[in-house]
Amino acid sequence: MRQLFSEIWTTLKRNKLRTFLTGFAIAWGIFILIVLLAAGNGLKNGVTSNFGDRTVNKVTLWGGHTSLPYKGYAKNRFIKFQPSDSVLLATALPHIETIIPVFKMHSREMKYLKESSSATVKGAIPELQDFDKIKIDQGRFINQIDNQEKRKAIVISSNDASVLFQGEDPIGKEIIIDHIVYQVVGVHSNVSRWENLAYAPYSTLTALYNPSQEVQEFMLTVKDLETREENEQFNKEVLQLLSHKHNFDPNDHYAVFIWNMLEDYIQTMRIFRAITIFIWIVGLGTLVAGVVGVGNIMLITVRERTKEFGIQKAIGAKPALILRQIIMETVVITTLFGYVGMFMGILVTELVNKVMVMNQMGRSGEFSIFSNPTVDLKIAISATLVMILAGVIASYFPAKNAVKIKPIEALRYE
Repeated sequence: MRQLFSEIWTTLKRNKLRTFLTGFAIAWGIFILIVLLAAGNGLKNGVTSNFGDRTVNKVTLWGGHTSLPYKGYAKNRFIKFQPSDSVLLATALPHIETIIPVFKMHSREMKYLKESSSATVKGAIPELQDFDKIKIDQGRFINQIDNQEKRKAIVISSNDASVLFQGEDPIGKEIIIDHIVYQVVGVHSNVSRWENLAYAPYSTLTALYNPSQEVQEFMLTVKDLETREENEQFNKEVLQLLSHKHNFDPNDHYAVFIWNMLEDYIQTMRIFRAITIFIWIVGLGTLVAGVVGVGNIMLITVRERTKEFGIQKAIGAKPALILRQIIMETVVITTLFGYVGMFMGILVTELVNKVMVMNQMGRSGEFSIFSNPTVDLKIAISATLVMILAGVIASYFPAKNAVKIKPIEALRYE
């Protein structure tokens, strides 16, 4: 075996260009496959991460203006939701899991001693914490007793806590919003670049600012809707119910706006499945091109060495020994350069991932379209093994034909 590897090494050194071309085709094929798969994973991870801290099966409803006349009612009427709408929807539609009314006050100044900050104050009931996946760093979230007693309790963001209290413990402290004193009961860490939120009891805010009890919007969670078609049908049923109660055309999509996040999520996953299939097709095509390149080079190599095989057979070498030597040469080349391609592909993807992680530090909450562009090590190793096997097969058949030639014919071969 030692002598065999010594002969292989001598042959490879003697044909450096041929060895390099063969190896480059292998390394390049594996490198491109890993980079393509990593890019696809990065795109998928980036977009799906935007759903990571959200409730995926979420549907939001808010009133708009009618664009069509209906049963004697003129168009351009504003549709205003009432608390009774939640009872209607929850009773009539079994797909609804939870339904939460929404009331917000935008750009409210919060004051503590000489410090101030601005936030959107959102009415909260206990179910909202799980619905919006609100993470509490200190204290607690708004509870049922806060709403029953219409307490002036508030949960602020960690950013507001640092601005207002300058390192002091905020729990139990009192802040002022619109000349009304609220007691801080909790601090949350759901920081977003789009909206800085604080939470107060829904009953408190509506009593103070919304005596008519109009609901700005409803947030729903749904269940047992697994296809885009099922979600579209659910949207139609919601419009039909609300159109009957509020007297607008059920085909008037400007009267009530529906944002079905589950529908978007299902569509996104469908797109990424198609992207993944496309990437695999392109990547495998690259591997096939590498295999073809290896096959062509090995075919040329065998033809060039036919006279050499004839000499070996003339001095007593068995065809099986010659065939094994050629196959082992292929195994050495494909293994060595396959590892190089795999290593370079993983190195590039890891470096890109590291740079992206460093750039994203301190920017949590931002929308992302590309994240963690890496590939599973098992896939990289499997691709390398496939290339090694394909290289062996590509060299076996021309080598088998070459060693069948009689020594005298091989010595005359040009």
